[in-house]
Amino acid sequence: MACQSNDELRALVEKARPIAKEGKVADYIPALGKANPNDLSIAIYYPDGNCISAGDIDRKITLQSISKVISLALVLMERGPSYVFEKVGMEPTGDPFNSIAKLETTVPAKPLNPMINAGALVVTHMLKGNSVEERFQRLLSFIQELAGNQSINYCAEVARSEFETAHLNRSLCYFLKQHHIIDEDIEELMDLYTKQCAIEMTCLDLSRIGLVFAMDGVDPESGRQIMPLDVARICKTFMVTCGMYNASGEFAIKIGIPAKSGVSGGIMGAVPGRFGIGIFGPALDEKGNSIAGIKLLELLSKTYSLSMF
Repeated sequence: MACQSNDELRALVEKARPIAKEGKVADYIPALGKANPNDLSIAIYYPDGNCISAGDIDRKITLQSISKVISLALVLMERGPSYVFEKVGMEPTGDPFNSIAKLETTVPAKPLNPMINAGALVVTHMLKGNSVEERFQRLLSFIQELAGNQSINYCAEVARSEFETAHLNRSLCYFLKQHHIIDEDIEELMDLYTKQCAIEMTCLDLSRIGLVFAMDGVDPESGRQIMPLDVARICKTFMVTCGMYNASGEFAIKIGIPAKSGVSGGIMGAVPGRFGIGIFGPALDEKGNSIAGIKLLELLSKTYSLSMF
C-alpha cells in the first residue's frame, strides 16, 4: 500500500510539523541560517509519472550532503568501483560527518565511507575533467538528467558562504593530501565541492532523483538506464548504512528505507521498486538531520509499511 492522495500526505505533514520547534537551522553556514525553521514539505514520485505532494514544494533547497550520493554514482560510472574503493572505504562510522578522528587512526589514512565529508571530498576529487568548471558541468548535467530538469543550477550565494567558512573541510583536504589520497590544489577542490553542495532544486526534483535510485537506475518515464544497476545498488546500500550521518542505524530500524540527508534540511528517499521521496524541513536535530523530516518519514513508513527489512 502507498500514499495515494495529497490530502493524506498533508495530514501527515501537519502531524510532523510541530516537532520542528525542537530543532534549529544550520546557521554555521550563514546563507542557510536564513531558512524558516517551521517549513516542511514533501513530494512522492511514482514510476507512472504520478506525483503527490504537500507543503511548499516549489521552494528551492540546496543539496548539501545529498549531493554526495549523486557524485558517488557518477564517479563509480566514470572510474569503476575498484578505483573508487581503493581511496575511500565502505564502512559506517559512529563519528560526526565532519570528524577528522578516524583519519588519524586508520591505516592507510583513507576515509571510512563516501558519505562523511572526508570521503565525499575524495569522491569529488575523482570527478573527471580539466578544470573546476568542466568537472562541475559534468556533475550538474548528470543531476539535470536524473531529475529530468535542465534548469537546475547552483546557488552562488550559498556556494560563496560555504567556501568562506569551510575551514574544517580544508583541514580534511590537507590531511588527505599529506597522505596522498588527494593530489590537487585544495582551493580548486573546495571551489568544486562547495558548488556541488550548493546545487539547488525543489522537493519534486529531489523525489524524481530518488525514484531513479529506487528503480535501479532506470528513468521510468523514458525507460533509459541512466546508471547501471550495480551503481544504484551500491549507492542505496550506502544510503542505508551511512546516509543519515551517525543516526543511520536508528533510522534503518525505525524507518528502513535508503535515504540521504543534507544540512539544508533536505532528505532524498528511495523506496526500492516503488517510489522516490523528496523532503524539505530546515530545522535540524543534533546529528544534522531534518527533525520534522525524519518524523514525517517515520509516520509514512509506519502507515504504509515501507521498511525494506
